[in-house]
Amino acid sequence: MRQLYTARLATKLLLSDVAQCFHLEFAVDELPEFAFKAGQFVSCVADDPKTGKQQTRAYSIASAPRENMFDICVNRVEGGFFSNLLCDLEEGDTLKFHGAHGLFTLRQPPVDSVFIATGTGIAPMRGFAQWLFPEDGPNRSEGKDVWLVYGTRYESDIYYQDYFEQLAAKHPNFHYIATLSRGQESWTGQRGYVQEHVARLVATRAEQKVLVGAGDVQPERNPNGPFEIYAYICGLNDMVSASRDRLVGMGWEKKQVVFERDD
Repeated sequence: MRQLYTARLATKLLLSDVAQCFHLEFAVDELPEFAFKAGQFVSCVADDPKTGKQQTRAYSIASAPRENMFDICVNRVEGGFFSNLLCDLEEGDTLKFHGAHGLFTLRQPPVDSVFIATGTGIAPMRGFAQWLFPEDGPNRSEGKDVWLVYGTRYESDIYYQDYFEQLAAKHPNFHYIATLSRGQESWTGQRGYVQEHVARLVATRAEQKVLVGAGDVQPERNPNGPFEIYAYICGLNDMVSASRDRLVGMGWEKKQVVFERDD
C-alpha cells in the first residue's frame, strides 16, 4: 500500500487561455520537506463519481525540489476526469497523491545534454533547468552545454517561454530553441518539428568535436567514455519515438537517450 499525502494548491496560474493550460504549485503541509529528484512524477488519486472507482493519474513535476513544494503543468482535456479536476481546483483546495516516482532523472556526472519536449512534456525540463541553474545556490551545470528544443503547434502553446528565455540570457551554456509546426506568419522564430532541429544541432556539434580533436592539442579524456552527451525526451509517443530513432540512426547508443512518454 503506497503512502498517500495531501497536497494543497498554493498558487494557480493560467499559462495559455487558448490551450487551457495551468501551472499549479502545491504545498505538502504534513511534511517539512518533500524530497524528490528533478524529472520525477507524482501520482494523483481521486474518486470518480461517474464510475464509482478511484482514479490515479501520473503528472511530471515541473519544478526542482524546494522545501515542501512541487509544481505541475496540466492541460484541460475534453471529457478527461483528472485534467478537468485539476484545472478546476481553486487555491486552498487539496488533493491526494503518492510519490515521487520515476527514473527520468539527470545522469551524473553532468555532461552536455539535449532536452527535447513537446506540449506539457516541458514540465520535467523546467525541473531539470531549475536544478541545474538555481536562482539561489551554486550552478550545477559545471559549464556543460545544455540545449532545450521545445516544439508545439502555435505560439499560444509555448509554456514557460519567459523563464527559459531569461535563463538563456543569463547563462551562456543554456540554449533555448522554440519551434512551431503551425505558427502564424507573424512568428519569427524557428519552424518545423523538434526532431529535425535536434538532428541539425547534433550533427553540427559532432562536426565541431571532430575539428577540436583534429589539432595538435589532444582533448582531455572524458571520464564518461562514449557518453559525453545525453538526450532527455518527454512528450507524445510519436515525437518520442521519432526523436529516439533519429538519434540512434545517427550512431547514438540507446543508453544515451533517456525518455518518458507524456500520453
